[in-house]
Amino acid sequence: MRELGAIEQRIKDDATAALKAGDKRRRKALSAIVAALKKERIDSRKEPTEADELTVLKRERKRRAEAIEVYDKAGRADLADQERYEEELIKAYMPQELSDAELEALVGEGIAATGAATPKDMGKVMGWLKPKVAGRADGKKLSDMVRGRLGG
Repeated sequence: MRELGAIEQRIKDDATAALKAGDKRRRKALSAIVAALKKERIDSRKEPTEADELTVLKRERKRRAEAIEVYDKAGRADLADQERYEEELIKAYMPQELSDAELEALVGEGIAATGAATPKDMGKVMGWLKPKVAGRADGKKLSDMVRGRLGG
């Protein structure tokens, strides 16, 4: 069996601790996150990197945010509260997001490193940036910054 990633192992340990403490709500939420990480690990057929795990966490967090919207519109505050709880739990396992100033600096660095000059070079810059910001910045926000700097 493939090894668990560091984040998956930490969440699994926390789920076990929640079970021992009798915190059913936390255990259930953490188990759902572990299941998503496990599914990705099995589907990818490789040992997960931290970036892979962060991608899964980011996707799961986004799903919770979308569910909150739907439940709020439907007047289901109980379900929306559970999704908010899970979203906050997921956030706790993710690195702190980069500030706008830090992102701007990285975008400038990426443009200089790749020699990008026009919007056509955006792919080069994004390819350079992706591993540097893995899980610490929203992709859309990042691409908007790059596009803005390249005059697109």
